[in-house]
Amino acid sequence: MTQRKLRPRTRIQREKTEQILAAALDVFAASGFAGGSINTIAKAAGVSTPNLLYYFKSKEEIRRELLERTLQLWMAPLSLLNPNGDPIDEICAYISRKLEISKNFPKESKLFAYEMLSGLEESRKQIFEALKVLYYAKIAVIEDWMKSGQINAVSPQHLIFSIWATTQHYSDFDTQIEELWPESSDARYASAEKFLTEMYRRLLTPR
Repeated sequence: MTQRKLRPRTRIQREKTEQILAAALDVFAASGFAGGSINTIAKAAGVSTPNLLYYFKSKEEIRRELLERTLQLWMAPLSLLNPNGDPIDEICAYISRKLEISKNFPKESKLFAYEMLSGLEESRKQIFEALKVLYYAKIAVIEDWMKSGQINAVSPQHLIFSIWATTQHYSDFDTQIEELWPESSDARYASAEKFLTEMYRRLLTPR
C-alpha cells in the first residue's frame, strides 16, 4: 500500500484522484502503458503535470493502482463461487457475472489485456499474489465437485481459463464483434450469456 493511500484525503482530493485515474484508464486502454505518458494523462485529466505528480509520484504508481483495482473487480465474481451451492448453477452464475463485468468495464479489460501481453516481468508476483490465493481455493472447490460426481470430470484449470477467455473476448475484441455482428451491445451480451451457460451446462452435467 502506498503512502498516498495512507494519508487522509479531502473530498476534493478524492475527486481529483479519481479524475486522474479515469483519464489514465482511457489513455492506457487505448495505447497501452508504454503508449501513455504523464503529460498525456495530465492533459486528458485536465490538470497540470505538477498537479498530477502531487497525487501520483509516477506513471508506474498510476499503473499499479489501476491494475490493483482491476484485479479486485475481476476477483469479486470468482469469490462468490459458493462451495455449498448447486455446482452447475454456481458456475453458470459465475459466467453471467463475468459477462456483466466484460460489458460494464471494457476499458479495464483492455488495460489488463495490454498488461498481460507485456509480460508483467517487474511486478508479476505482487500483482498476482491475491489472485493466486483465490484461484487455487476455487480450483479446490471445483475438484471437490468433480470427485463427488456432481459435475463431469474435466480440467478445472482449463474450465476457469476458458470462462475467462469466452467472457472477456466480448470486451477485448469488441471492435471486431461490432463489425461482424452489428446488433446492440445488450442483445449481444444477452445472446452470449444464453449460449455460454447452455454450453457449460452440457459440458458439466454428469452423463
